[in-house]
Amino acid sequence: MTSIAIVGAGPSGCYTAQALAKALPDARIDLIDRLPVPYGLIRYGVAPDHQGTKAVIRQFERLFTRNDVAFFGNVTLGADLTLEDLRASHEAVVLATGLHTDRRLGIAGEDLPGVIGSGVVTRGWNDYPDAERPQIGPRVVIVGNGNVAVDLLRILAKAPAEFDGSDFAPESGAALMAAGVTRIDVVGRSGAGMAKFDPVMLRELGRLAQASLHVHGATGEGKVIEALQAIDVHRPEGATREVHFHFGWTPEDIEGRACVEAVRFRASNGEGALHLPCDTVLTAIGFDGETAQADGDGRIAEGLYATGWYRRGPRGTIPENRADAQAVAARIAADLAQATSDKPGRAALTAGLPEAVGYDGWRRIDAAECAACPPDRARRKIATRAEMLTLARQSEDR
Repeated sequence: MTSIAIVGAGPSGCYTAQALAKALPDARIDLIDRLPVPYGLIRYGVAPDHQGTKAVIRQFERLFTRNDVAFFGNVTLGADLTLEDLRASHEAVVLATGLHTDRRLGIAGEDLPGVIGSGVVTRGWNDYPDAERPQIGPRVVIVGNGNVAVDLLRILAKAPAEFDGSDFAPESGAALMAAGVTRIDVVGRSGAGMAKFDPVMLRELGRLAQASLHVHGATGEGKVIEALQAIDVHRPEGATREVHFHFGWTPEDIEGRACVEAVRFRASNGEGALHLPCDTVLTAIGFDGETAQADGDGRIAEGLYATGWYRRGPRGTIPENRADAQAVAARIAADLAQATSDKPGRAALTAGLPEAVGYDGWRRIDAAECAACPPDRARRKIATRAEMLTLARQSEDR
């Protein structure tokens, strides 16, 4: 039986497993993740108030229960096992580890307290295991003109009641971290017509109950321009948060002594300056990290492949990662069509990783989160690795 290991159980890894299970129905596929739980970016990156996007998890649940696909959680590549060992035990290994480090602005002052990357913020809001939960001050500048910036803005601008149906923890999630926000400025380098916003996500802002929206410089044509112009009239009575969009401004430096006090921008066309007092700067300009040296089909070397952001860099939505995963899976299926299967595969993992969390362990964690869920939430996530492991390792009949 052909054995395939996928390192990373986020959307790219799961989509790759899904495509491989279809292309190679007799293959045994092992998904490995450093967290005790699967689904990666879907669980910890997608905004917790966008439960519709998270529904893709249902597809992956069927993957684990209907195919010969196993989960090995709480396993760190390089510590609990080596890549060399994994390649020795499996006919193919796929790296789907993503990128996690916030890209830096590269300007003076960005190391001041109060400058926070979007990855740090979203991990805190999403109850990533043992993550820090940064405090957000009343005046916020968000640097970035993409969907992550819109997520940050939307969540900061919401009233507590607008988190109903999400999986934010009422006592420690976004409602608490953003409770004192009064003004949000969203600033991007490009003109409004070049912004990477999803128009649907922009229009969603027009339903915010307590946010007054102001758009500066949204001229031109296109769906993004139309969406920006549509929300520019949103002025609910009694609004407690004021939001401003600015386009065509490049950050020059962040001012402050002990902490952030303001951000200074220069016009991207060189004509003018913008000075925004603030006490929090959130950067939403993408992620950095080492990517694979792979060919166009994701092949790094014989039997070794890469997919998702680790292959292509930090760009693309979940649907785009699905297409990428399917292309890489097709290459793997073609390469393994004539392969002989003489490697131990899953047996080696089971013997060598006694502390790994299996899919049944994840289901115990999942059941506990759903059982503890308040009536106005989708679930209450367990926020520490230790508690996750305790639950995962309980016996079935306990």
